[in-house]
Amino acid sequence: MNRITVIALNTFRETLRDKILYNLVVFGLLLIGSSILLSALTLGEQDKIIKDLGLASINLFGVLIAIFVGIGLVSKEIEKRTIYSIIAKPIPRYQFLLGKYAGLSLTLFVNVAIMAAGFFLTLVIGQAGFDPALLKAVGLIFVELLVITAVAVMFSTFTTPTLSATFTLAIYVIGHLTDTLRVFGSKLKGDLTKAVLDGLYYTLPNLESFNVKGQAVHGLPIEPIYLVSAAAYGVTYSAVILILACVIFQRRDFK
Repeated sequence: MNRITVIALNTFRETLRDKILYNLVVFGLLLIGSSILLSALTLGEQDKIIKDLGLASINLFGVLIAIFVGIGLVSKEIEKRTIYSIIAKPIPRYQFLLGKYAGLSLTLFVNVAIMAAGFFLTLVIGQAGFDPALLKAVGLIFVELLVITAVAVMFSTFTTPTLSATFTLAIYVIGHLTDTLRVFGSKLKGDLTKAVLDGLYYTLPNLESFNVKGQAVHGLPIEPIYLVSAAAYGVTYSAVILILACVIFQRRDFK
């Protein structure tokens, strides 16, 4: 556990030096702040526009950070050839991978916290009012990012950065359409096609489970039991993906 902590902290320090990380956070804060100007151009429901755009910005730029930083966790070590010295040491590969994931998760937490702080400050400046449901929505966004990060790390263990980014982005898009796939499959007559779509539904992450932005924006209640179940689902799915990533990484030959 101490080795995982050391690797996580080292990964956290390395990601803080990544310029693309700062650029994404800055653009995210600018988009959140611009919601005040955009709301002023509309007639009515300015508060909802500020809240909706703010949550969407945190989600979008959080996903971009998870993908573009996550896919480079292993590939950068290979490019720098530091992976050979790491695997030569008495450090299990799974500890190395889990440490990398923990470090990136810490980086995501800090960046989401920064964007959330900018979002809540925007609410104060725009006099949009604060609703505890907004904090719940941000929390589930972070859980979703943990899932996306696990997927990005898994792909980075056996593919190139370009393919990892493509596959992870595809999983993100499809993950928000899994319910649609299941409904579409139920209307088809072909058993094989229906079985494939059902398989995708149960295999791919249901990212819509973490999407409560609509309820938070419109002031609808978000039940605590739903928050707990969604968070448990996200943690469980991330753990399964990380186990798969560790198995793949353990069997990979770097010679």
